[in-house]
Amino acid sequence: MNANKLRIKIRPMLKSDINDVVAVEEESYGKHHWSRESFFNELSNDLAHYFCAINEEGKLIGYIGTWQIIEEAHITNISVKPDFRRNKIGEALLHVAIENCYKNGIKYITLEVRVSNEKAINLYSKYGFKSLGTRKEYYQDNNEDALIMWTENIFYDKFKTLYNENIEKLKKVISIDE
Repeated sequence: MNANKLRIKIRPMLKSDINDVVAVEEESYGKHHWSRESFFNELSNDLAHYFCAINEEGKLIGYIGTWQIIEEAHITNISVKPDFRRNKIGEALLHVAIENCYKNGIKYITLEVRVSNEKAINLYSKYGFKSLGTRKEYYQDNNEDALIMWTENIFYDKFKTLYNENIEKLKKVISIDE
């Protein structure tokens, strides 16, 4: 194994993670972040699937959440601590969320992303998400528009081929324990 490879563990979010998750939210989004109560509610919601990225020191460094309804998943939020960004952690979290969708028979994945968040848009595009419009003034902190992005059916060969190519590249630079 490459000694320079970043090692992380990605596991389901626990209620005991919520304070650390809210700290990541505060670092990422300032005062416009989800509350502790919101995350407690999510963990009590049967539709919600949340995962945390934990570094080798045992610190929570990122998370992702989805709602899964019938055959569609909606990525509700994803964030990585600023000091750990640009290390493929967000991509690793997206990978685990997509794997969870496969496991649960989810066919389509959607999300909203700030129109100004080029790095996130590039990541989602890399995984086959396409823009299908905008939600005007979606974000309350500055009334920024949200780009609405969707995948095609993730069980289609076109999506699976792109996905598998990306995962092979990802595994060369980051080790993910699940």
